[in-house]
Amino acid sequence: MADITKYAEEIYYSERYSDDDCEYRHVALPEGLRKYLPNPPRLMSEDEWRGLGVRQSPGWEHYMVHEPEPHVLLFKREKDFQVKYPLGVPALNSRKV
Repeated sequence: MADITKYAEEIYYSERYSDDDCEYRHVALPEGLRKYLPNPPRLMSEDEWRGLGVRQSPGWEHYMVHEPEPHVLLFKREKDFQVKYPLGVPALNSRKV
């Protein structure tokens, strides 16, 4: 997994989009990182997706696998997360997503 860092500049981060409750974004991994994705595809923990070189502010959750394109990671977090939790960590049991 030593070659993961060489792909950091090739990771695509979408703009954020939102609904009434959450904000969303998708992240597309380059070809060279796809071999590190779980097989069969499944949701990844924060440690797992950060281990693939994905860099995001706190609060994002990998919430869906798009089977036709498992290299496109779909993320969501509570709307206005950074305003509500400036330290990046919500109080226990306070998140509703």
